[in-house]
Amino acid sequence: MDAKICGIKNSKTLNYLINHKYPPKFIGFICNYPKSKRYLEFKFLKKLIDINKSSEINFVSVLVNPNKDILNKIKSLNFDYLQLYDVSPERTLKIKKELNIKIISAITVKSTKDVNLYKKYKDISDIILFDSKGYEKSESFNHDLIKKVTSKIKIMLAGNIQYDDKLEKYRKITDIIDLSGSLETKGEKDVSKINIFLNNLKKIK
Repeated sequence: MDAKICGIKNSKTLNYLINHKYPPKFIGFICNYPKSKRYLEFKFLKKLIDINKSSEINFVSVLVNPNKDILNKIKSLNFDYLQLYDVSPERTLKIKKELNIKIISAITVKSTKDVNLYKKYKDISDIILFDSKGYEKSESFNHDLIKKVTSKIKIMLAGNIQYDDKLEKYRKITDIIDLSGSLETKGEKDVSKINIFLNNLKKIK
């Protein structure tokens, strides 16, 4: 399994991740969702990610139903993937072609019906993220629901996964684990929790 750590807000945490002995493969930034406490204004975002990184690390722009204005701004930045919430399959394909960028399509899950939406994206998106309905909150859903996914798509899993969970239990259902809130203390990323998570993940690789 690989890791995505989401909701990075400052250069101290970002530099810690990039220079970690076992860095996450994906690092996410909240780009157009002000309701999230992890949201970054564009000028700060642009400065934050204008750094050198290993080609093994992917920067992910997290977007909720983005308009043309934010997409035009984002396309000039140092992003490897767009993570899209509330974007139809048709528009996802259009964005992917216009920006020539890889796509993570986020599906928010409460039931099997929600999970089955992946079938509409599986031939468009590079990764399918199964997340909770919480958006800016770390809510949970029944992860067993995604065992019904039969396609050989690359799966990312989020939704109230804890930094010190026994990660072995996720190996059969996901390719990538996505953490944000559980890596925080008093609303800020905690490098001690990040370190525990990344080291635990390395042990099962």
